[in-house]
Amino acid sequence: MKLAKVVGNVVSTIKTPSHQNKKLMVVIPVDATGKECGDAMIAIDHFHAGVGDYVLVIEEGGSAREILGDPKGAFDAVIAGIVDRLH
Repeated sequence: MKLAKVVGNVVSTIKTPSHQNKKLMVVIPVDATGKECGDAMIAIDHFHAGVGDYVLVIEEGGSAREILGDPKGAFDAVIAGIVDRLH
């Protein structure tokens, strides 16, 4: 699981069937102070995060499929929670 910041939305008119009706967000991994520390990635948003939110991202397909309830979905990363604040 990684800490990340949501920096944008992805708009796609054509998606694989498992991605239909799913919200895609651009997230950048951050350290505990909020400083960027990795490359941007796309994650499916399951918890209604918005741009500027700090989130927890799972980058493991099996866990992502479990969270989304789709055992055959083509998922790499999913937002698994929204962080209220960093200390």
